[in-house]
Amino acid sequence: FPEVKKWICKTIGLLCSYLAWVFGVSLANSKSWRIWEFKSKKVRFVFIGLWEAYYYQKLNVSGTIVDFPMHSTINKSWVISIELQYGQDLMLLANFMKTVVLVFTSMAIMLNWIKAPFPDYLKMCYNVSSFYLFLSCGCTAGAVSWNFAKDFYGQTTLDFPTTFPVSKRYLKKKHFSYVFPLGILTATFSFVSACMFLFEICLLKRNQVKPMVVGKHS
Repeated sequence: FPEVKKWICKTIGLLCSYLAWVFGVSLANSKSWRIWEFKSKKVRFVFIGLWEAYYYQKLNVSGTIVDFPMHSTINKSWVISIELQYGQDLMLLANFMKTVVLVFTSMAIMLNWIKAPFPDYLKMCYNVSSFYLFLSCGCTAGAVSWNFAKDFYGQTTLDFPTTFPVSKRYLKKKHFSYVFPLGILTATFSFVSACMFLFEICLLKRNQVKPMVVGKHS
């Protein structure tokens, strides 16, 4: 049972790190950062991601109206809002930092498994991991919160190119998507994982102090 207790924080920290990484990648590739509904016969819904927009366009095929799935890359022809520009950078940065965290935490778990006598190296791994996890937590929460606030409560400058099949002036309604709650959940996993690794650092320091105290008494 004491051995199991030693692995609880490590396991929770590693599991939360992997969950934060998986959810972070899913967020970056999500098509639903914004869901806009339009008063248009051609295109009713447009799903806007960080790098691409998706929609169903009604086309007449041999006298039958058919919904065709279409996509448009968000490039220089778009009027890209500043919150989406920073959202791209923040999500890329957050996912990169979480990838680094997985490398360091995996090395730390492996050293613990083989019971290698390198406490200073373990502390370095946990310090780097917790630092990057706190940063990625802020990046993810900032990206999804800023996007949500500007979409529903601010004046976003995001606009379509002239060749897009629907105009922004026909915007009817903005729909809430899973991106904001998933982003907050991802940030929470990063925060919990960082706290677990900080607790591991405290345990390592305490274990280093015990032999010194015993040596002084003897």
